[in-house]
Amino acid sequence: MRLRNMSGNFLLAPIPESSSDYVFHKDIKLAVLGSGNVGKSAMIVRFLTKRFIGDYEPNTGKLYSRIVHVEGDQLSLQIQDTPGCIQVQDDFVQVLDSLSRCVQWAEGFLLVYSITDYSSYQSIRPLYQHIRRLHPNSKTPIIIVGNKGDLLHARQVQTNDGIQLANELGSVFLEISTSENYEDVCDVFQHLCKEVSKLHSLSGEKRRSSLIPRPKSPNMQDLKRRFKQALSSKVKSSPSMG
Repeated sequence: MRLRNMSGNFLLAPIPESSSDYVFHKDIKLAVLGSGNVGKSAMIVRFLTKRFIGDYEPNTGKLYSRIVHVEGDQLSLQIQDTPGCIQVQDDFVQVLDSLSRCVQWAEGFLLVYSITDYSSYQSIRPLYQHIRRLHPNSKTPIIIVGNKGDLLHARQVQTNDGIQLANELGSVFLEISTSENYEDVCDVFQHLCKEVSKLHSLSGEKRRSSLIPRPKSPNMQDLKRRFKQALSSKVKSSPSMG
């Protein structure tokens, strides 16, 4: 399938400026993408509040901001929810222009489909490819999630289908039930947070190494100091000529 853009009249929620009074260790920006009615909003709310809410108003692209702790690190976390802004039709996946702006902003991604909707599964590969075009760095973390794992009676996508797709794309895959298992939802977001944090650490080390000037050789400095001391003592001990 191929991606093509289509105009949309929704605007993603603006990204608030962080207060200068508070300095957090790391800022993490995530985006949750997928077709409509796959449970994206429910996943985010479940992770942040531990509550499951089954019914939502049509998603207009809400931004969630929270301070969370992951393995001892305090993170300023922003999660961008997105509308079901993709459509599969005639081997094309249409993507709203606003989604591309969201993809450019985010640093880590959850691609969500419902195991009860095969068309939502079909949208994952072109979404993944769209992200890679906007983020050529292959290290940008992307996790594929098969949601609604409790609705086995209505399953249209087999677990092996998700595993195979993730293997082909070189991504991580998890099949979860947002409604029944908070721990699985938490694991998904925490894993993505950790992967983004690793990228921050690597980029920070590269920036520091490029800014710090190369020090002079301490051995050469020591030799010069010793040479001056030796020369000074030699001059002092030389007999005066009379």
